[in-house]
Amino acid sequence: QVHLVESGGGLVQAGGSLRLSCAASGFTFSSYFMRWYRQAPGKERELVAHISNSGGTTDYADFVKGRFTISRDAAKRTLYLQMNSLKPEDTAVYYCHARHAYQLTSYWGQGTQVTVSS
Repeated sequence: QVHLVESGGGLVQAGGSLRLSCAASGFTFSSYFMRWYRQAPGKERELVAHISNSGGTTDYADFVKGRFTISRDAAKRTLYLQMNSLKPEDTAVYYCHARHAYQLTSYWGQGTQVTVSS
């Protein structure tokens, strides 16, 4: 049974930091690209960051470059998003997403709320 469980969200002041985690189980973690998305109320879901199955390649949306860092730990089967210099516009539900490197297979987590106050 596939599970992606996000944690680490919460309330933080502008300029502060949070570290999100996504614990993966039920699939071959090393065969999947991992991504973080976010969705604010009334907004479209948007891609925040991407990491390759090996962890060797990362990519970021322009609005988080220099502030957020995506990483993964193969032994712990966990994806991370370190978020620094948070802004009120970063307020959203953050979702973990897994996509197979070669096949049409993907999975979503349930999301974790991040709220940044001004």
